[in-house]
Amino acid sequence: MERIKILLVDDDRQNSVFLRKFLEVEGYEVSYAENGRKAWDMFPAVSPDLVLLDVNMPEMNGFELARFIREQNRDVLIFFLTDRTEKSDRLKGFSLKGNDYIPKPFYPEELIAKIRERFERRYPSIPLRIAIGKTIFDRNLSTVEIDGVVQHLSARQSEILTILAQNADKTIERDAILQTVWGNDSYANSLALNVQITYLRKILKADTTISIVSLKKRGYRLEIVKR
Repeated sequence: MERIKILLVDDDRQNSVFLRKFLEVEGYEVSYAENGRKAWDMFPAVSPDLVLLDVNMPEMNGFELARFIREQNRDVLIFFLTDRTEKSDRLKGFSLKGNDYIPKPFYPEELIAKIRERFERRYPSIPLRIAIGKTIFDRNLSTVEIDGVVQHLSARQSEILTILAQNADKTIERDAILQTVWGNDSYANSLALNVQITYLRKILKADTTISIVSLKKRGYRLEIVKR
């Protein structure tokens, strides 16, 4: 399974270095920005699953950044990590569709527990190994095995195949895939999806019991041939 990507945004560089190392030891992929403006510039390239966000920062504060993020992406999780603990601040954080509001100081172990709980709730029933036709898809290793031959997938390919495999024989809308995998349905990302589907078809072509079918102007369906 692809590592969960975290964007850590805080102007306290010393504490952020410590927290980043702690998160990385736990297996998370962490990018860091020291203010909201830089984080907003980084956001499209990082495409995080979770934003850990301080409020009091120069150039663009955490509330402003959260508002910009939510205008573009409704799915990414946002945790406010801040010493602004007044009721009005907490209510503002949740009004901006923040998913949690954690007052400083906090124990890193507490944060890890909250992250794990959120992602376990989001993906409660997806097994790490999925059998599709004659193919064994290992989400943990991002590999597919067909007749004993193992091939590696990119992170994007693994995410796309997870969506299709969990909904085998069902049509998945293009926009749903784009929003889940890339965070938005821009033209560039739409072209990237076409490319990744082509690569996936080549990787899976040895398994004649499955097929990724395109439905014009709609989406894709992973069909399993009944024999």
